[in-house]
Amino acid sequence: MRSLLIAVLHLLLLAAVARAGATRPNVIVIFSDDHGYADLSCQDVFDDVRTPHIDSLAAGGVRMTAGYVTAPQCVPSRAGLLAGQYQNRFGVESNAEPLDGFNAVQTIAERLKAAGYATGMTGKWHLGPQPQIPTHGFDDVYFKNANREGWANFNLDGSDREPGPEHSQEYHLDVNSAAACAFIRRHHDEPFFFYCAYRAPHVPLDAPPKYLSRFPGEMPERRRQALAMISAMDDGVGQMLKTLREHDLEDQTLIFFIGDNGAPLKIHKHDAPGGGPGWDGSLNDPLNGEKGMLSEGGIRVPFVAYWKGILPAGLKYDQPVISLDVAATAVALAGLPDDPQLDGVNLIPYLTGEKPGAPHEILFWRWIAQSAARQGKWKYLRGGAREYLFDLEVDPEEQHNLIGEHPQIADRLEQKLARWAADLNPPGLETQSMSPVWESYFDFYLDGKPAPPLRAKSGRSSSTQGWIVRNGKLTRVDGAIRITPKQGSRQQAFIASTDVKVPGPAVATVTLRASGEGQASISWRTAGQKVFPAGQSVSFEVAEGWQTVQVEVPAKGRIIHIRFVPPQSTTDVKRISLASVEGKARRVWSFEGK
Repeated sequence: MRSLLIAVLHLLLLAAVARAGATRPNVIVIFSDDHGYADLSCQDVFDDVRTPHIDSLAAGGVRMTAGYVTAPQCVPSRAGLLAGQYQNRFGVESNAEPLDGFNAVQTIAERLKAAGYATGMTGKWHLGPQPQIPTHGFDDVYFKNANREGWANFNLDGSDREPGPEHSQEYHLDVNSAAACAFIRRHHDEPFFFYCAYRAPHVPLDAPPKYLSRFPGEMPERRRQALAMISAMDDGVGQMLKTLREHDLEDQTLIFFIGDNGAPLKIHKHDAPGGGPGWDGSLNDPLNGEKGMLSEGGIRVPFVAYWKGILPAGLKYDQPVISLDVAATAVALAGLPDDPQLDGVNLIPYLTGEKPGAPHEILFWRWIAQSAARQGKWKYLRGGAREYLFDLEVDPEEQHNLIGEHPQIADRLEQKLARWAADLNPPGLETQSMSPVWESYFDFYLDGKPAPPLRAKSGRSSSTQGWIVRNGKLTRVDGAIRITPKQGSRQQAFIASTDVKVPGPAVATVTLRASGEGQASISWRTAGQKVFPAGQSVSFEVAEGWQTVQVEVPAKGRIIHIRFVPPQSTTDVKRISLASVEGKARRVWSFEGK
Protein backbone atom coordinates (compact mmCIF):
# COMPACT_ATOMS: atom_id res chain seq x y z
CA MET A 1 0.00 0.00 0.00
CA ARG A 2 2.80 2.39 0.92
CA SER A 3 4.61 1.62 -2.36
CA LEU A 4 1.42 2.32 -4.31
CA LEU A 5 0.95 5.65 -2.53
CA ILE A 6 4.54 6.67 -3.29
CA ALA A 7 4.05 5.71 -6.95
CA VAL A 8 0.85 7.76 -7.20
CA LEU A 9 2.51 10.79 -5.58
CA HIS A 10 5.44 10.43 -7.95
CA LEU A 11 3.13 10.39 -10.98
CA LEU A 12 1.30 13.47 -9.70
CA LEU A 13 4.64 15.25 -9.28
CA LEU A 14 5.72 14.30 -12.80
CA ALA A 15 2.41 15.61 -14.11
CA ALA A 16 2.98 18.90 -12.28
CA VAL A 17 6.44 19.17 -13.80
CA ALA A 18 5.03 18.43 -17.24
CA ARG A 19 2.35 21.13 -16.84
CA ALA A 20 4.95 23.65 -15.68
CA GLY A 21 7.24 22.64 -18.51
CA ALA A 22 4.49 23.26 -21.04
CA THR A 23 4.33 26.89 -19.97
CA ARG A 24 8.13 27.21 -19.70
CA PRO A 25 8.87 28.56 -16.23
CA ASN A 26 10.55 31.82 -15.42
CA VAL A 27 14.04 31.61 -13.90
CA ILE A 28 15.47 34.05 -11.36
CA VAL A 29 19.08 33.70 -10.22
CA ILE A 30 20.07 35.70 -7.12
CA PHE A 31 23.86 35.78 -6.67
CA SER A 32 25.29 37.23 -3.47
CA ASP A 33 28.88 38.41 -3.11
CA ASP A 34 31.57 37.15 -0.68
CA HIS A 35 28.74 35.61 1.33
CA GLY A 36 29.95 32.92 3.74
CA TYR A 37 28.30 29.51 4.10
CA ALA A 38 27.11 30.25 7.66
CA ASP A 39 25.18 33.40 6.87
CA LEU A 40 21.62 32.33 6.23
CA SER A 41 19.59 31.66 9.35
CA CYS A 42 18.26 28.46 7.73
CA GLN A 43 21.82 27.09 7.81
CA ASP A 44 21.46 26.88 11.62
CA VAL A 45 25.05 27.94 12.29
CA PHE A 46 24.71 31.32 14.03
CA ASP A 47 21.72 33.01 15.61
CA ASP A 48 22.74 36.60 14.84
CA VAL A 49 21.89 36.37 11.13
CA ARG A 50 18.25 36.91 10.13
CA THR A 51 17.06 36.04 6.64
CA PRO A 52 13.34 35.17 6.90
CA HIS A 53 12.56 35.55 3.20
CA ILE A 54 15.48 33.45 1.96
CA ASP A 55 14.64 30.97 4.71
CA SER A 56 11.12 30.79 3.22
CA LEU A 57 12.66 29.70 -0.09
CA ALA A 58 14.48 26.90 1.72
CA ALA A 59 11.35 25.96 3.71
CA GLY A 60 9.29 25.82 0.53
CA GLY A 61 12.04 24.31 -1.61
CA VAL A 62 15.48 22.75 -1.39
CA ARG A 63 18.53 23.74 0.64
CA MET A 64 21.73 22.27 -0.80
CA THR A 65 24.21 21.45 1.95
CA ALA A 66 26.96 20.75 -0.60
CA GLY A 67 26.38 23.53 -3.10
CA TYR A 68 29.54 24.72 -4.82
CA VAL A 69 30.74 27.46 -7.14
CA THR A 70 33.48 27.09 -9.74
CA ALA A 71 36.07 29.43 -8.19
CA PRO A 72 36.89 31.16 -4.90
CA GLN A 73 36.91 34.58 -6.56
CA CYS A 74 34.35 36.92 -8.11
CA VAL A 75 35.13 37.15 -11.85
CA PRO A 76 35.75 33.45 -12.62
CA SER A 77 32.82 32.38 -10.45
CA ARG A 78 30.46 34.70 -12.32
CA ALA A 79 31.84 33.68 -15.71
CA GLY A 80 31.27 29.99 -14.89
CA LEU A 81 27.73 30.57 -13.62
CA LEU A 82 26.59 32.59 -16.63
CA ALA A 83 28.33 30.42 -19.25
CA GLY A 84 27.39 27.10 -17.67
CA GLN A 85 30.93 25.93 -18.42
CA TYR A 86 34.04 25.68 -16.32
CA GLN A 87 35.48 29.14 -16.93
CA ASN A 88 38.98 27.63 -17.13
CA ARG A 89 37.95 26.19 -20.49
CA PHE A 90 37.77 29.68 -21.99
CA GLY A 91 40.65 31.33 -20.18
CA VAL A 92 38.98 33.20 -17.30
CA GLU A 93 41.15 31.75 -14.54
CA SER A 94 41.03 34.69 -12.15
CA ASN A 95 40.05 38.32 -11.74
CA ALA A 96 43.19 39.40 -13.57
CA GLU A 97 42.58 37.52 -16.82
CA PRO A 98 41.35 39.04 -20.11
CA LEU A 99 37.68 38.43 -20.87
CA ASP A 100 38.03 37.50 -24.53
CA GLY A 101 37.00 33.93 -23.79
CA PHE A 102 33.90 34.97 -21.88
CA ASN A 103 32.95 37.35 -24.67
CA ALA A 104 33.01 34.41 -27.10
CA VAL A 105 30.77 31.98 -25.17
CA GLN A 106 27.00 31.89 -24.95
CA THR A 107 25.50 32.93 -21.63
CA ILE A 108 22.29 31.63 -20.06
CA ALA A 109 20.69 34.90 -21.10
CA GLU A 110 21.68 34.47 -24.75
CA ARG A 111 20.39 30.90 -24.82
CA LEU A 112 17.06 31.75 -23.21
CA LYS A 113 16.63 34.91 -25.25
CA ALA A 114 16.90 32.76 -28.38
CA ALA A 115 14.15 30.57 -26.90
CA GLY A 116 11.82 33.57 -26.59
CA TYR A 117 12.52 34.61 -23.01
CA ALA A 118 12.70 38.21 -21.83
CA THR A 119 16.09 38.69 -20.16
CA GLY A 120 17.45 41.16 -17.63
CA MET A 121 19.95 41.80 -14.86
CA THR A 122 20.75 44.16 -12.03
CA GLY A 123 23.59 44.63 -9.56
CA LYS A 124 27.22 43.70 -10.00
CA TRP A 125 28.57 42.70 -13.42
CA HIS A 126 32.38 42.45 -13.15
CA LEU A 127 32.67 40.91 -16.62
CA GLY A 128 33.47 43.91 -18.78
CA PRO A 129 32.18 47.44 -19.43
CA GLN A 130 28.57 48.08 -18.42
CA PRO A 131 27.38 49.29 -21.84
CA GLN A 132 28.42 45.88 -23.23
CA ILE A 133 26.15 43.90 -20.88
CA PRO A 134 23.34 43.75 -23.49
CA THR A 135 25.73 42.02 -25.91
CA HIS A 136 25.71 39.06 -23.51
CA GLY A 137 22.00 38.50 -23.96
CA PHE A 138 20.56 40.81 -21.29
CA ASP A 139 17.98 43.07 -22.92
CA ASP A 140 16.99 44.91 -19.73
CA VAL A 141 19.92 46.17 -17.68
CA TYR A 142 20.02 48.11 -14.43
CA PHE A 143 23.68 47.94 -13.42
CA LYS A 144 24.40 49.38 -9.99
CA ASN A 145 26.85 47.90 -7.47
CA ALA A 146 27.66 50.86 -5.22
CA ASN A 147 26.32 54.21 -4.05
CA ARG A 148 27.55 55.90 -7.17
CA GLU A 149 26.54 56.27 -10.79
CA GLY A 150 25.30 53.13 -12.50
CA TRP A 151 24.13 52.28 -16.03
CA ALA A 152 20.62 51.41 -17.11
CA ASN A 153 18.29 51.08 -20.08
CA PHE A 154 15.03 50.94 -18.11
CA ASN A 155 13.60 52.89 -15.18
CA LEU A 156 12.57 51.65 -11.77
CA ASP A 157 8.93 52.35 -12.63
CA GLY A 158 9.28 49.84 -15.46
CA SER A 159 9.36 52.34 -18.30
CA ASP A 160 11.98 52.42 -21.06
CA ARG A 161 14.80 54.95 -21.03
CA GLU A 162 17.76 55.85 -23.18
CA PRO A 163 20.72 53.60 -22.29
CA GLY A 164 23.26 55.45 -20.20
CA PRO A 165 24.31 56.58 -16.72
CA GLU A 166 21.75 56.37 -13.93
CA HIS A 167 21.80 58.63 -10.90
CA SER A 168 19.42 57.07 -8.38
CA GLN A 169 20.21 58.23 -4.85
CA GLU A 170 18.80 55.19 -3.02
CA TYR A 171 20.94 52.51 -1.40
CA HIS A 172 22.39 50.33 -4.15
CA LEU A 173 20.96 47.05 -2.78
CA ASP A 174 17.50 48.62 -2.56
CA VAL A 175 17.88 49.81 -6.15
CA ASN A 176 18.73 46.26 -7.24
CA SER A 177 15.60 44.94 -5.52
CA ALA A 178 13.44 47.64 -7.09
CA ALA A 179 14.92 46.90 -10.52
CA ALA A 180 14.17 43.19 -10.13
CA CYS A 181 10.53 43.92 -9.25
CA ALA A 182 10.21 46.41 -12.11
CA PHE A 183 11.51 43.78 -14.53
CA ILE A 184 8.98 41.21 -13.28
CA ARG A 185 6.16 43.70 -13.80
CA ARG A 186 7.45 44.58 -17.28
CA HIS A 187 7.48 40.96 -18.38
CA HIS A 188 4.86 39.22 -16.24
CA ASP A 189 2.96 38.02 -19.31
CA GLU A 190 5.89 36.21 -20.98
CA PRO A 191 8.60 33.78 -19.82
CA PHE A 192 11.62 35.59 -18.40
CA PHE A 193 15.13 35.08 -17.04
CA PHE A 194 16.50 37.54 -14.49
CA TYR A 195 19.95 37.71 -12.88
CA CYS A 196 20.07 39.71 -9.63
CA ALA A 197 23.70 40.06 -8.53
CA TYR A 198 23.74 41.89 -5.21
CA ARG A 199 27.14 43.31 -4.22
CA ALA A 200 26.71 42.14 -0.66
CA PRO A 201 28.22 41.64 1.77
CA HIS A 202 31.35 42.39 -0.29
CA VAL A 203 33.35 45.44 0.82
CA PRO A 204 33.07 48.37 0.93
CA LEU A 205 30.67 47.77 3.81
CA ASP A 206 28.07 50.48 3.37
CA ALA A 207 24.79 49.52 5.03
CA PRO A 208 22.62 52.54 5.96
CA PRO A 209 21.09 53.00 9.45
CA LYS A 210 17.81 51.45 8.28
CA TYR A 211 19.50 48.05 8.19
CA LEU A 212 22.22 48.55 10.81
CA SER A 213 19.59 49.30 13.45
CA ARG A 214 18.26 45.75 13.08
CA PHE A 215 21.45 44.41 14.69
CA PRO A 216 22.04 46.23 18.00
CA GLY A 217 24.29 44.98 20.75
CA GLU A 218 27.94 44.18 21.10
CA MET A 219 29.61 42.61 18.06
CA PRO A 220 32.41 43.46 15.63
CA GLU A 221 31.31 46.42 13.53
CA ARG A 222 32.21 44.56 10.35
CA ARG A 223 29.94 41.72 11.45
CA ARG A 224 27.12 44.22 12.03
CA GLN A 225 27.66 45.67 8.56
CA ALA A 226 27.62 42.24 6.93
CA LEU A 227 24.45 41.21 8.72
CA ALA A 228 22.81 44.49 7.71
CA MET A 229 23.74 44.09 4.03
CA ILE A 230 22.52 40.49 4.04
CA SER A 231 19.28 41.71 5.63
CA ALA A 232 18.89 44.23 2.81
CA MET A 233 19.23 41.41 0.28
CA ASP A 234 16.70 39.37 2.20
CA ASP A 235 14.23 42.25 2.06
CA GLY A 236 14.72 42.25 -1.70
CA VAL A 237 13.96 38.55 -1.94
CA GLY A 238 10.73 39.25 -0.04
CA GLN A 239 9.84 42.03 -2.46
CA MET A 240 10.45 39.76 -5.47
CA LEU A 241 8.23 37.05 -3.98
CA LYS A 242 5.50 39.62 -3.31
CA THR A 243 5.69 40.85 -6.92
CA LEU A 244 5.54 37.31 -8.29
CA ARG A 245 2.45 36.63 -6.17
CA GLU A 246 0.78 39.84 -7.35
CA HIS A 247 0.99 38.47 -10.90
CA ASP A 248 0.19 34.85 -9.96
CA LEU A 249 3.68 33.75 -11.05
CA GLU A 250 5.05 32.09 -7.93
CA ASP A 251 4.33 28.54 -9.11
CA GLN A 252 5.66 29.38 -12.57
CA THR A 253 9.06 30.63 -11.38
CA LEU A 254 12.21 28.74 -10.40
CA ILE A 255 14.40 30.78 -8.04
CA PHE A 256 18.04 30.08 -7.18
CA PHE A 257 19.84 31.84 -4.34
CA ILE A 258 23.62 31.21 -4.45
CA GLY A 259 26.75 32.87 -3.07
CA ASP A 260 29.59 33.60 -5.50
CA ASN A 261 32.38 32.35 -3.18
CA GLY A 262 33.28 32.13 0.49
CA ALA A 263 33.83 35.09 2.79
CA PRO A 264 37.28 36.72 2.94
CA LEU A 265 38.36 36.28 6.56
CA LYS A 266 42.02 37.31 6.10
CA ILE A 267 42.69 34.65 8.79
CA HIS A 268 42.31 37.09 11.71
CA LYS A 269 38.81 38.47 10.98
CA HIS A 270 40.22 41.83 12.02
CA ASP A 271 37.52 44.37 12.83
CA ALA A 272 39.36 47.20 11.09
CA PRO A 273 37.70 50.62 11.21
CA GLY A 274 35.89 51.77 8.11
CA GLY A 275 34.34 49.48 5.55
CA GLY A 276 37.25 49.06 3.15
CA PRO A 277 39.42 46.08 2.21
CA GLY A 278 39.73 43.21 4.66
CA TRP A 279 37.27 40.90 6.38
CA ASP A 280 33.76 41.63 5.14
CA GLY A 281 32.12 40.47 8.38
CA SER A 282 30.67 37.27 6.90
CA LEU A 283 31.56 33.79 8.19
CA ASN A 284 32.19 30.38 6.61
CA ASP A 285 31.66 28.17 9.68
CA PRO A 286 31.78 25.24 10.08
CA LEU A 287 33.84 25.05 6.91
CA ASN A 288 37.59 25.51 6.74
CA GLY A 289 39.32 28.26 4.81
CA GLU A 290 38.13 31.34 2.98
CA LYS A 291 37.87 33.21 -0.28
CA GLY A 292 41.02 32.57 -2.30
CA MET A 293 41.16 28.87 -1.41
CA LEU A 294 39.76 25.68 -2.93
CA SER A 295 39.10 24.41 0.57
CA GLU A 296 35.41 24.09 1.44
CA GLY A 297 35.27 27.57 3.00
CA GLY A 298 36.25 29.11 -0.32
CA ILE A 299 33.88 27.30 -2.70
CA ARG A 300 30.98 25.77 -0.72
CA VAL A 301 28.32 28.46 -0.42
CA PRO A 302 24.69 29.19 0.50
CA PHE A 303 22.68 27.41 -2.22
CA VAL A 304 18.85 27.28 -2.29
CA ALA A 305 16.35 26.39 -5.01
CA TYR A 306 12.61 27.17 -4.86
CA TRP A 307 9.80 26.30 -7.26
CA LYS A 308 6.42 26.23 -5.59
CA GLY A 309 4.49 23.05 -6.22
CA ILE A 310 7.33 21.40 -8.13
CA LEU A 311 10.28 21.08 -5.77
CA PRO A 312 9.63 19.25 -2.50
CA ALA A 313 9.24 21.65 0.40
CA GLY A 314 11.85 21.67 3.12
CA LEU A 315 14.21 19.20 1.45
CA LYS A 316 17.80 19.19 2.71
CA TYR A 317 19.80 17.89 -0.24
CA ASP A 318 23.25 16.54 0.58
CA GLN A 319 24.52 15.46 -2.84
CA PRO A 320 27.15 17.79 -4.39
CA VAL A 321 25.79 20.33 -6.87
CA ILE A 322 27.51 23.29 -8.52
CA SER A 323 26.62 26.69 -9.99
CA LEU A 324 27.20 25.20 -13.47
CA ASP A 325 23.90 23.37 -13.00
CA VAL A 326 21.91 26.59 -13.19
CA ALA A 327 22.49 26.99 -16.94
CA ALA A 328 21.81 23.33 -17.72
CA THR A 329 18.60 23.44 -15.67
CA ALA A 330 17.39 26.66 -17.29
CA VAL A 331 18.14 25.39 -20.79
CA ALA A 332 16.22 22.17 -20.17
CA LEU A 333 13.20 23.99 -18.70
CA ALA A 334 13.15 26.37 -21.67
CA GLY A 335 12.73 23.35 -23.96
CA LEU A 336 16.13 23.74 -25.60
CA PRO A 337 18.09 20.66 -26.71
CA ASP A 338 20.92 19.30 -24.59
CA ASP A 339 24.23 20.98 -25.33
CA PRO A 340 27.40 18.96 -24.63
CA GLN A 341 29.29 22.22 -24.13
CA LEU A 342 27.43 22.75 -20.85
CA ASP A 343 29.25 21.23 -17.90
CA GLY A 344 26.28 21.19 -15.52
CA VAL A 345 23.20 19.00 -15.29
CA ASN A 346 19.47 19.66 -15.03
CA LEU A 347 18.87 19.45 -11.30
CA ILE A 348 15.07 19.24 -11.32
CA PRO A 349 14.76 15.46 -11.83
CA TYR A 350 17.24 14.85 -9.02
CA LEU A 351 15.60 17.26 -6.61
CA THR A 352 12.11 15.88 -7.26
CA GLY A 353 13.29 12.28 -6.92
CA GLU A 354 12.55 11.36 -10.54
CA LYS A 355 16.23 10.45 -10.93
CA PRO A 356 18.00 8.66 -8.07
CA GLY A 357 21.63 9.06 -7.10
CA ALA A 358 24.03 11.97 -7.43
CA PRO A 359 23.76 14.56 -10.22
CA HIS A 360 27.55 14.48 -10.71
CA GLU A 361 29.99 11.59 -10.89
CA ILE A 362 32.82 14.01 -10.08
CA LEU A 363 33.42 17.77 -9.76
CA PHE A 364 36.62 19.62 -10.61
CA TRP A 365 38.25 22.93 -9.79
CA ARG A 366 41.36 24.84 -10.77
CA TRP A 367 42.20 28.31 -9.56
CA ILE A 368 45.68 29.60 -10.41
CA ALA A 369 48.02 27.53 -8.19
CA GLN A 370 45.35 25.31 -6.64
CA SER A 371 43.27 22.45 -8.01
CA ALA A 372 40.78 19.98 -6.57
CA ALA A 373 38.37 17.16 -7.34
CA ARG A 374 35.42 15.80 -5.39
CA GLN A 375 33.99 12.34 -6.06
CA GLY A 376 31.39 11.12 -3.63
CA LYS A 377 32.67 11.68 -0.12
CA TRP A 378 36.30 12.07 -1.18
CA LYS A 379 37.98 15.36 -1.98
CA TYR A 380 41.51 15.67 -3.34
CA LEU A 381 43.10 19.11 -2.99
CA ARG A 382 46.47 20.42 -4.06
CA GLY A 383 48.18 23.76 -3.68
CA GLY A 384 51.63 24.00 -5.18
CA ALA A 385 53.58 21.02 -3.83
CA ARG A 386 51.06 20.26 -1.07
CA GLU A 387 48.45 17.50 -1.41
CA TYR A 388 45.47 16.61 0.76
CA LEU A 389 42.72 14.00 0.83
CA PHE A 390 39.59 14.54 2.91
CA ASP A 391 36.57 12.40 3.69
CA LEU A 392 33.90 15.11 3.60
CA GLU A 393 31.22 12.76 4.87
CA VAL A 394 32.81 12.69 8.33
CA ASP A 395 35.16 15.67 8.06
CA PRO A 396 33.51 18.57 6.18
CA GLU A 397 35.79 20.90 8.16
CA GLU A 398 38.85 19.39 6.35
CA GLN A 399 40.79 18.90 9.55
CA HIS A 400 42.19 15.41 8.86
CA ASN A 401 44.41 14.82 5.82
CA LEU A 402 44.02 11.13 4.93
CA ILE A 403 46.43 11.00 2.02
CA GLY A 404 48.82 8.81 3.99
CA GLU A 405 46.09 6.28 4.82
CA HIS A 406 44.52 6.21 1.34
CA PRO A 407 47.22 7.05 -1.23
CA GLN A 408 45.50 4.98 -3.93
CA ILE A 409 42.32 7.11 -3.67
CA ALA A 410 44.36 10.29 -3.89
CA ASP A 411 46.25 8.94 -6.92
CA ARG A 412 43.01 8.02 -8.68
CA LEU A 413 41.50 11.46 -8.11
CA GLU A 414 44.71 13.22 -9.09
CA GLN A 415 44.80 11.32 -12.38
CA LYS A 416 41.19 12.26 -13.15
CA LEU A 417 41.93 15.85 -12.23
CA ALA A 418 45.00 15.91 -14.49
CA ARG A 419 43.02 14.51 -17.45
CA TRP A 420 40.36 17.19 -16.95
CA ALA A 421 42.97 19.94 -16.58
CA ALA A 422 44.71 18.89 -19.80
CA ASP A 423 41.76 20.32 -21.77
CA LEU A 424 41.74 23.70 -20.03
CA ASN A 425 43.03 27.00 -21.39
CA PRO A 426 45.89 26.98 -20.51
CA PRO A 427 46.23 23.28 -19.70
CA GLY A 428 47.71 21.88 -16.50
CA LEU A 429 47.04 21.59 -12.78
CA GLU A 430 48.23 25.15 -12.14
CA THR A 431 48.87 28.32 -14.08
CA GLN A 432 51.42 29.86 -11.72
CA SER A 433 53.13 29.15 -8.41
CA MET A 434 51.65 29.68 -4.95
CA SER A 435 51.84 33.24 -3.61
CA PRO A 436 53.06 33.94 -0.06
CA VAL A 437 49.47 34.78 0.95
CA TRP A 438 48.14 31.43 -0.27
CA GLU A 439 51.03 29.63 1.42
CA SER A 440 50.10 31.31 4.70
CA TYR A 441 46.44 30.30 4.22
CA PHE A 442 47.41 26.65 3.67
CA ASP A 443 49.78 26.80 6.64
CA PHE A 444 47.03 28.01 8.96
CA TYR A 445 43.86 26.35 7.71
CA LEU A 446 45.13 23.01 6.41
CA ASP A 447 48.47 22.35 8.12
CA GLY A 448 47.55 23.59 11.59
CA LYS A 449 50.37 26.09 11.94
CA PRO A 450 49.95 29.19 14.12
CA ALA A 451 48.34 32.22 12.53
CA PRO A 452 50.85 34.68 11.15
CA PRO A 453 51.02 37.96 13.06
CA LEU A 454 48.36 40.48 12.13
CA ARG A 455 50.12 42.96 9.95
CA ALA A 456 49.77 46.47 11.21
CA LYS A 457 48.49 48.96 8.69
CA SER A 458 51.54 50.10 6.83
CA GLY A 459 52.70 53.51 7.88
CA ARG A 460 52.92 56.40 5.51
CA SER A 461 55.93 56.22 3.26
CA SER A 462 58.13 59.26 3.61
CA SER A 463 58.96 59.07 -0.09
CA THR A 464 55.29 59.32 -1.13
CA GLN A 465 54.13 61.29 1.92
CA GLY A 466 51.29 58.92 2.71
CA TRP A 467 49.86 58.63 -0.80
CA ILE A 468 49.01 55.07 -1.77
CA VAL A 469 48.24 53.61 -5.18
CA ARG A 470 45.51 51.26 -6.38
CA ASN A 471 45.46 49.35 -9.68
CA GLY A 472 48.98 50.44 -10.49
CA LYS A 473 52.50 51.06 -9.23
CA LEU A 474 53.75 54.11 -7.33
CA THR A 475 57.47 54.82 -7.44
CA ARG A 476 59.74 57.73 -6.61
CA VAL A 477 61.61 59.30 -9.51
CA ASP A 478 63.82 62.38 -9.51
CA GLY A 479 61.72 65.20 -8.08
CA ALA A 480 58.33 63.45 -8.47
CA ILE A 481 56.26 60.37 -7.80
CA ARG A 482 55.40 58.21 -10.80
CA ILE A 483 52.02 56.50 -11.27
CA THR A 484 52.19 53.53 -13.64
CA PRO A 485 48.84 51.86 -14.43
CA LYS A 486 48.71 48.08 -14.02
CA GLN A 487 49.10 46.48 -17.42
CA GLY A 488 45.98 44.71 -18.63
CA SER A 489 43.83 45.94 -15.74
CA ARG A 490 40.26 47.00 -16.49
CA GLN A 491 40.27 49.34 -13.50
CA GLN A 492 41.80 52.80 -13.49
CA ALA A 493 44.95 53.47 -11.52
CA PHE A 494 44.68 56.19 -8.88
CA ILE A 495 46.46 57.53 -5.82
CA ALA A 496 44.78 58.44 -2.53
CA SER A 497 45.53 60.14 0.75
CA THR A 498 43.65 60.29 4.05
CA ASP A 499 46.02 62.90 5.50
CA VAL A 500 43.88 65.87 4.48
CA LYS A 501 41.54 67.62 6.97
CA VAL A 502 40.76 70.66 4.82
CA PRO A 503 37.34 72.39 5.06
CA GLY A 504 35.46 72.64 1.80
CA PRO A 505 34.89 74.15 -0.59
CA ALA A 506 38.52 74.03 -1.68
CA VAL A 507 40.86 74.39 -4.63
CA ALA A 508 43.17 71.56 -5.68
CA THR A 509 46.38 72.34 -7.55
CA VAL A 510 48.36 69.55 -9.23
CA THR A 511 51.71 69.87 -11.01
CA LEU A 512 52.14 66.86 -13.22
CA ARG A 513 53.69 65.46 -16.37
CA ALA A 514 51.54 63.10 -18.45
CA SER A 515 53.01 60.81 -21.09
CA GLY A 516 49.85 61.28 -23.12
CA GLU A 517 46.79 63.51 -23.17
CA GLY A 518 43.57 62.41 -21.52
CA GLN A 519 41.14 63.03 -18.70
CA ALA A 520 41.99 63.14 -14.99
CA SER A 521 39.76 63.57 -11.96
CA ILE A 522 39.75 64.33 -8.25
CA SER A 523 37.24 62.70 -5.88
CA TRP A 524 36.74 63.40 -2.20
CA ARG A 525 35.09 62.11 0.93
CA THR A 526 34.06 64.30 3.83
CA ALA A 527 33.76 63.60 7.56
CA GLY A 528 30.92 61.17 8.23
CA GLN A 529 30.98 59.62 4.76
CA LYS A 530 32.12 55.99 4.74
CA VAL A 531 32.46 55.71 0.96
CA PHE A 532 33.03 58.06 -1.95
CA PRO A 533 29.50 59.15 -2.92
CA ALA A 534 28.40 59.42 -6.50
CA GLY A 535 28.82 62.92 -7.86
CA GLN A 536 31.70 63.93 -5.56
CA SER A 537 34.24 64.08 -8.35
CA VAL A 538 35.53 66.73 -10.72
CA SER A 539 37.14 65.90 -14.06
CA PHE A 540 39.58 67.91 -16.14
CA GLU A 541 41.60 67.53 -19.32
CA VAL A 542 45.34 66.93 -19.20
CA ALA A 543 47.79 67.59 -22.02
CA GLU A 544 51.01 65.76 -22.68
CA GLY A 545 54.08 67.06 -20.79
CA TRP A 546 54.52 69.18 -17.64
CA GLN A 547 51.67 71.43 -16.53
CA THR A 548 49.97 72.82 -13.44
CA VAL A 549 46.22 72.34 -13.20
CA GLN A 550 43.89 74.08 -10.76
CA VAL A 551 40.48 72.55 -9.99
CA GLU A 552 37.61 73.70 -7.79
CA VAL A 553 36.50 71.08 -5.27
CA PRO A 554 32.93 72.00 -4.20
CA ALA A 555 32.98 69.93 -1.03
CA LYS A 556 30.46 70.53 1.74
CA GLY A 557 32.15 69.81 5.04
CA ARG A 558 35.66 68.84 6.05
CA ILE A 559 37.53 66.84 3.39
CA ILE A 560 39.20 63.80 4.98
CA HIS A 561 40.10 61.65 1.97
CA ILE A 562 40.97 62.46 -1.64
CA ARG A 563 41.73 60.47 -4.75
CA PHE A 564 43.61 61.63 -7.82
CA VAL A 565 42.91 59.63 -10.98
CA PRO A 566 45.47 60.50 -13.68
CA PRO A 567 45.11 59.86 -17.39
CA GLN A 568 45.59 56.14 -17.97
CA SER A 569 49.19 56.50 -19.03
CA THR A 570 52.35 56.90 -16.98
CA THR A 571 52.10 60.16 -15.03
CA ASP A 572 54.66 61.98 -12.86
CA VAL A 573 53.38 64.23 -10.06
CA LYS A 574 55.65 66.92 -8.63
CA ARG A 575 53.26 68.66 -6.26
CA ILE A 576 49.67 68.47 -4.97
CA SER A 577 47.96 71.04 -2.78
CA LEU A 578 44.47 71.43 -1.40
CA ALA A 579 43.48 74.81 0.01
CA SER A 580 40.24 75.93 1.63
CA VAL A 581 38.52 78.70 -0.36
CA GLU A 582 38.00 80.59 2.89
CA GLY A 583 41.68 80.31 3.71
CA LYS A 584 41.08 78.25 6.85
CA ALA A 585 43.47 75.43 5.98
CA ARG A 586 45.92 74.29 3.35
CA ARG A 587 47.62 70.94 2.76
CA VAL A 588 50.65 70.63 0.48
CA TRP A 589 52.44 67.51 -0.70
CA SER A 590 55.69 68.32 -2.51
CA PHE A 591 57.78 65.56 -4.03
CA GLU A 592 60.47 67.82 -5.52
CA GLY A 593 63.12 66.98 -2.92
CA LYS A 594 65.21 63.84 -3.34
